[in-house]
Amino acid sequence: MPKEVKARKAKKVEGKRKKDPNAPKRGLSAYMFFANDNRDKVREDNPGIKFGEVGKALGEKWKELSAKEKEPYDKKAKEDKERYEREKEEYATKGAADDDEDDE
Repeated sequence: MPKEVKARKAKKVEGKRKKDPNAPKRGLSAYMFFANDNRDKVREDNPGIKFGEVGKALGEKWKELSAKEKEPYDKKAKEDKERYEREKEEYATKGAADDDEDDE
């Protein structure tokens, strides 16, 4: 005897929330600063390397770095995080001020 086929419930599909283009950009990590600085060199050293392999090569180089060699990138990341926090705060207060104007 065949098994009963159960009807599946339709899942509610929620659309992505639209991101405000004026919102501040998030801070980059130390690794991202390193990758941005070294991506071209990896491509030069390995002509014809595929996109995914570039990321793997950068990841391996990052792991090989000592804490002392990572310091400049950590410093940049910290500064960028502070910049983001500052801009986020300004954005939030500006947004609250804009909301107050709309109420009038």
